[in-house]
Amino acid sequence: MKKSYKLIGTPNWITIAYENGTISCPSNESGYYGEKSIHLAFEENEKQTDIFVQSKEVPLLWVKLRWNIKIPRSSRFMGDAWERGYGDFEWRSMIANRFMPWYFLADHGDTIWGYGVRVRPSSMCFWQVDSEGITLFLDVRCGGMGVKLGSRKLKAASVIACEFKECSAFKAAELFCKSMCEDPILPDHPVYGSNNWYYAYGDSSEQEILKDTDYLLSLTNGFDNPPYMVIDDCWQEHHRINEYNGGPWTKGNRKFPGMKQLAEKIRKKGARPGLWIRLLLNEDENIPQKWRLSHNGCLDPSHPEALAYIQQDVKRVCNWGYTLIKHDFSTFDLFGRWGFEMNPCVTEGNWHFYDRSKTSAEVVKMFYKAILESTKEFDTVILGCNTIGHLGAGFMHINRTGDDTSGLNWERTRKIGINTLAFRLPQHRAFYDVDADCVGITGKIPWKLNRQWAEVIANSGTPLFISVQPGVLNQEEKTQLSSIIHIASEQKKHAIPVDWQDTDCPEIWQAGSNIHHYHWYEKEGLKFSENPERYQTFLSII
Repeated sequence: MKKSYKLIGTPNWITIAYENGTISCPSNESGYYGEKSIHLAFEENEKQTDIFVQSKEVPLLWVKLRWNIKIPRSSRFMGDAWERGYGDFEWRSMIANRFMPWYFLADHGDTIWGYGVRVRPSSMCFWQVDSEGITLFLDVRCGGMGVKLGSRKLKAASVIACEFKECSAFKAAELFCKSMCEDPILPDHPVYGSNNWYYAYGDSSEQEILKDTDYLLSLTNGFDNPPYMVIDDCWQEHHRINEYNGGPWTKGNRKFPGMKQLAEKIRKKGARPGLWIRLLLNEDENIPQKWRLSHNGCLDPSHPEALAYIQQDVKRVCNWGYTLIKHDFSTFDLFGRWGFEMNPCVTEGNWHFYDRSKTSAEVVKMFYKAILESTKEFDTVILGCNTIGHLGAGFMHINRTGDDTSGLNWERTRKIGINTLAFRLPQHRAFYDVDADCVGITGKIPWKLNRQWAEVIANSGTPLFISVQPGVLNQEEKTQLSSIIHIASEQKKHAIPVDWQDTDCPEIWQAGSNIHHYHWYEKEGLKFSENPERYQTFLSII
């Protein structure tokens, strides 16, 4: 295997958009544009090219950089996603209208190229490739409007490019992810356990959680590493099934009368307590309107007092004794779009964060960092869901990297769960631990399919969470599940998808010299929905 860094150099063409104007021209040596009100600088070291932006006079929207770097048209390409995957990861041919957030790999047989930005940039970045060159788009807006940088010099992104030879595509992807993130935070123990969402779907109680804990412990009896019992959406004060799943987060409801006491009961039984929370959606009447976003009323983490309020919520649940916090929905609550709706920008215009001197990427990082800082004294594991992984690397221990699987519909689990496990697996322990979501066991999905799903997660060495409705599995099936969970409790294996360049749902997985063939399809084939969801996205055509 041969890996070498390649400096991308100064772009050949630059396009800059600011409020009420656009500049599009060849790059120049001075770096000044628009009567010197906007300045771009490119600083190189041996591994990366840093991109700096200044705009003292006008609010800046985005910068587009174009290099006349031609990648062979016969190459195949894989890119990342804005937040979670929606079953849409795959290696594909060159498609000019395909945008690839954060990074991409191009495989030309004997050579694999990787182009990307280091984690935690201060702009929302995506790439585009065509037969004439490659383009990097840097969205530096504050929400949907221009950022007011003033005298600040913004380091928008650090670009890295690597060339790999005598190397498999998967190994190249793993090495490239490690090159983009040199400071991940990882759990100090294998994380696995239960979360009853995929059979209860929010209709639960303290008594049921304790029964689920007993069931989980019966499956993990004698394991050296205790499992987590994660309480999902259902416990909060204002919980309303299928209507509202936000805060306040100050106490439980009538089905969860004592959240601190419940954590202690779970711990005394022998499991680790975990808790789900949606920090930015909160109908607490005492929250001032100035703390809220103008376009949807969610909390605005760029407001110092709102951020302090959020941190108090995090500290409270840590003080209750929950040693894993799963924070959810923040990308949707900040930007009003799911990842598959970001086509290509993460949000629409005509709104901004409270602090207009910060880019959207900077606000997201402020939010993630505040959560991490609030948990440090408690040694809490942070699991992000509906989070922007490239901005969260170094701020969260685990990232839920795919959209929801299902305890009712195998096709959803097959399409989304297996796809995101395979294609986000190169990020595992490079950015954070990768969580491909739960195994939902309700009796609605054949055990032979769920068994395989649980097995491939466990063998991949990533966190395994199960949602098992008590009474569904017979004794033989319970024994099989217990054996799979034991593998997950140690996370010593690292099976990888061998055929990931041939299909969006890899069937051949290899760990060392062991190769396993999975069968993901039901005998009658796919079960189609009458109301399909369209997840595929492309650069908008104007």
